[in-house]
Amino acid sequence: MTLQIGFLVFPQVQQLDLTGPHDVLASLPGATTHLVWKTREPVASGNGLILTPTITYNDCPPLDVICVPGGSGVTDLLQDVQTIAFVRKQAAGARYVTSVCTGALLLGAAGLLRGRRATTHWAFHSLLELLGAIPTRDRVVRDGNVITGGGVTAGIDFGLTVAAELVGPEEAQAIQLELEYAPAPPFNAGDPDVAPQAVVKLVTQRSAQGLAARRRIVMEIVSTIGSRERPYPSQ
Repeated sequence: MTLQIGFLVFPQVQQLDLTGPHDVLASLPGATTHLVWKTREPVASGNGLILTPTITYNDCPPLDVICVPGGSGVTDLLQDVQTIAFVRKQAAGARYVTSVCTGALLLGAAGLLRGRRATTHWAFHSLLELLGAIPTRDRVVRDGNVITGGGVTAGIDFGLTVAAELVGPEEAQAIQLELEYAPAPPFNAGDPDVAPQAVVKLVTQRSAQGLAARRRIVMEIVSTIGSRERPYPSQ
């Protein structure tokens, strides 16, 4: 049975949010992966890597797994009616609704995290609750059929978690071994709880402008919804 797995790709996507789990899930037996966007025109990632969508929103088949990566481009998508409508439509029939890094904010803007435990990049974690989610500081968080990964490199852990759900832990471990995924970073600075405070301050300052911009948009979304007890409106 073919697994249909779709990754949203968009201008200013964080490429490792996408390519990390893509490497894992594209290795699954019987998997067909799609890079989905409005058009098939190439887009530039946040760091300039050119990515070419393989299918459009209109042509995309029903997905077993939909994955929304993060990146600075997410900011523009939080109020993109066409993209939110596509994500909602696919999520309605998907086995797993997923995200990596700040892609979780788009799931939240689409109303898909209400009452769900979820994670995102640590610098933007404060926005999850505003979108109705239950913020959970884990590298990968599962709540029902919603699976969210933390920041950037967490996408590989996320991908292996999803792989185990789809084809079992043995096959997932085989993929991990094929990728030689055995992290041994030269510094213990990959989490704000353990990184030197000077480094945390530096990254927090660098993230401040993006956080402020996204917070403004999230507050607009929340005010549009009105009561947080009501479901998010359809587009």
